[in-house]
Amino acid sequence: MSETLLKMKPAEALTIAVAIVAVMGFTMIGLGWVPHLSIILVMCGLLAYGAFKRQSFADMQEQMAKGVVSGIGAIYLFFFIGLLVSALMMSGAIPTLMYYGFDWLSPQFFYLSAFVLCSVIGVSLGSGFTTCATAGVAFMGMASAFDANPAVVAGAVVSGALFGDKMSPLSDTTGIAASIVGIDLFEHIKNMMYTTVPAWLLTALLFWLMAGQTVQADLVETAALQQKLLDSGLVHTYALIPFAVLLVLAVRKVNAVYTIIATIFTAVAITFIHSNPSMAQLGGWFFGGYKPAEGVDLGAVGKLVSRGGMESMFFTQTIVILALSLGGLLHGLGILPALLAGIAHLLTGVGRATATAAATAFGINVLIGEQYLSLLLTGNTFKPLYEKLNLHPRNLARTIEDAGTVINPLVPWGVYGAFLAGILGVPVIDYVPYAFFCYLSLILTLAYGFTGFTISRSDEASKEQ
Repeated sequence: MSETLLKMKPAEALTIAVAIVAVMGFTMIGLGWVPHLSIILVMCGLLAYGAFKRQSFADMQEQMAKGVVSGIGAIYLFFFIGLLVSALMMSGAIPTLMYYGFDWLSPQFFYLSAFVLCSVIGVSLGSGFTTCATAGVAFMGMASAFDANPAVVAGAVVSGALFGDKMSPLSDTTGIAASIVGIDLFEHIKNMMYTTVPAWLLTALLFWLMAGQTVQADLVETAALQQKLLDSGLVHTYALIPFAVLLVLAVRKVNAVYTIIATIFTAVAITFIHSNPSMAQLGGWFFGGYKPAEGVDLGAVGKLVSRGGMESMFFTQTIVILALSLGGLLHGLGILPALLAGIAHLLTGVGRATATAAATAFGINVLIGEQYLSLLLTGNTFKPLYEKLNLHPRNLARTIEDAGTVINPLVPWGVYGAFLAGILGVPVIDYVPYAFFCYLSLILTLAYGFTGFTISRSDEASKEQ
């Protein structure tokens, strides 16, 4: 960003930062406010502080606007993601993937099956919340029939769902992390594989070692879910073609927006093979999300397939706009630069920079309990430092996902943690020991930072070398 409006001492900046965290923590955790209101309240306080320091509103507004511009790619991308989810639902791509996925369920390896299937469903849906609220609830319902430990099942569900939330191109957190540091979405996903794939494999191994702790049982509930998916009329083998298009274009490193547009058009063409929606219906589905035909009782599956649409992205887009504005104001008033200046003498290497960025994302999750802010504030704060150290911004994007996205479900008072405790019926403190994927991701990103393994330098630095 540009030159700051104020020159601030680290001690003053730290005082303001602590006050901001306290206000956000109290309003979101204590009062149950949505993050939008808390951010606006903090922005009001900062604007008043700027006015006290004789800064014009126009200058501060310009700083906020620059903050929004720095992440405008995410705001645009979310429109297309909302359209894509609707297209994949109406074409039957996601329901078909889920239908065949449930065929893999194994009574003996119930924990492993829950983890793998929630991983697949999570990637296809792009939402850990939805994965836990649908497939996760189904697995919790089957836990008693399998004589399974509910805490372990919840840990498997959360691990799989967060893998999808982290790695899916449909995920809002994945889009935010890529856009906030200014890299391509698929470049970000590819780089995350270095920590995510080992974490996933280790998690799968741990759940595999727990095989035999459940008993044989009939898969009545699974069969019922599959039948409901069939009843929806969306399950067709050819419906998986849009996923193939998405995968091929992503591998060929086609721009994320172009890839999504091509996938949407493919999905719409597939839709007309098994149904004949009117243009009015298509418009309604693309804006408000796909809805199954009226009069068809699909039970929980009906809620699962009723997703997508531009409207579903508004919550995320508005919080991104506000958080980016807050980040721009924090930078413009000199608060973020002063904080960095106060610790710059300590951040002389890759390991320390990685650990500090990870600790910041982790700390925001714990203190404020908000997943999006852990990504946005940490990304904005540490991007200049990574540039100074000649580190490619993809390293920062991966770090904030490994220490931000996957940590929120482990915080009992966090947005994710509170939601999961209610929807799964298991206290956060009970499933935390079994949410292996979440903390293995954090451990690996810290290990890579201190060893330099998979850490890439900036393009400019690489050319000089």
